[in-house]
Amino acid sequence: MSEEFDPPMGGGGTGRPKGLLEQMEELMAALNADLSALDADLQSTGGARSAPPTAEGGTV
Repeated sequence: MSEEFDPPMGGGGTGRPKGLLEQMEELMAALNADLSALDADLQSTGGARSAPPTAEGGTV
């Protein structure tokens, strides 16, 4: 993906490129927020299953 090579936007900051660790922390925070919102949405609609899904294709 080309996102990692885009210049920083917003004008705020030190002017230096972000390090890989900082980028990963931001991505993980965004992913966590998205998953929390999805979990809340599923729980409010009753979409969560009470039992884990079974594997397709027969028995083990």
